[in-house]
Amino acid sequence: MRTTTVKNSALGILYLLVLVLISEAALCAQSSGTWSFAVSGDSRNCGDIVMPGIAAGVRADGAKFYWHLGDFRAGYDFDQDLLASPEYHGKHLAIADYQRIEWLDFLSQQMEPFGDTPVYLAIGNHELVAPKTRADYIQQFADWLQAPAIRAQRLRDDPRDHRLRTYYHWIQDGIDFISVDNASGDQFDDAQVAWIEGVLARAESNASVRTVVMGMHDALPDSVSAGHSMNETAQMERSGRRIYQDLLAFRSKTKKRVYVLASHSHFLVEDVYNDACHASPETVLPGWIVGTAGAVRYRLPANLFNAKQARTDVYGYLLGTVQPDGEIKFQFREVTAEKIPQAVTDRYGSQVKACFEENKSPYIPEAPLCAPGARANR
Repeated sequence: MRTTTVKNSALGILYLLVLVLISEAALCAQSSGTWSFAVSGDSRNCGDIVMPGIAAGVRADGAKFYWHLGDFRAGYDFDQDLLASPEYHGKHLAIADYQRIEWLDFLSQQMEPFGDTPVYLAIGNHELVAPKTRADYIQQFADWLQAPAIRAQRLRDDPRDHRLRTYYHWIQDGIDFISVDNASGDQFDDAQVAWIEGVLARAESNASVRTVVMGMHDALPDSVSAGHSMNETAQMERSGRRIYQDLLAFRSKTKKRVYVLASHSHFLVEDVYNDACHASPETVLPGWIVGTAGAVRYRLPANLFNAKQARTDVYGYLLGTVQPDGEIKFQFREVTAEKIPQAVTDRYGSQVKACFEENKSPYIPEAPLCAPGARANR
């Protein structure tokens, strides 16, 4: 009897060891490969033409998801692509009619081309053009704010938290993706600051989290594009600088990687915080501005400081390739007129050429105030 018990115990221990080895092997296999995601923002004006091209590229790249950083439609004025569509070309639309259909247009013309590729949405300032409110946004995009990964993470953080918010996070294969709301001058408010700092605290103690990626509409304060960023109001500037310092402290303490992604300025810039406001390497967060999904394209800032890459008059998205150790390598994937699906070209006709050749603005965002010669008033 005793011999049988010993044998059973030995078999049990052996079984547990096998399970452990299998689990470790599975984890190693999972962490040994790379995977990718895509991100950009600002698809007003010409997004109904550009976004299907982005969707085609994202799907061809095999990205696990696309992250839209806000400003789906213009809101305050008619988008050129919508007016060129067969449904509305040559028709007189009142602005109230346009505002009634703009988000439905975004869903049908920009979201549907992604098919079964998940899309995560961040809110931009144009989503809050009057009469629209955050409550309207939550109601319209509840299905996306309640996506399985977001809902599961929210309840994992707090089983009693059943509120939908315009900000959220989810953890995917060791990467903590944090989508925040700075779409109006009163953000980040105290509630959102507390929430962000709580997410970072949990990421600090979570050994499975190797990297934090924070995505938002406006860039955090004091970037090379400060004149069109969270420097726009005192509340944004104060709270944005606090979150920037939180991210620096998190990186310093944990040695985990941190990346910051934004749009709002309609061009591409890499290393946007490597400027006069961040004098030493340890104060520079890796940051990108990628407002290249169809909006009218701005001129580049006059002083790009130490930015590694800067382009305007282009459309496209960042492809982030996650390495086994949590490093993310970003590459800009340009979408040219030749990459627009034929069905879209047929639908919009000459507007396609207009979007690529004429969709430009002379606006130049001003430099950060810490830069020599920067103006005190914007």
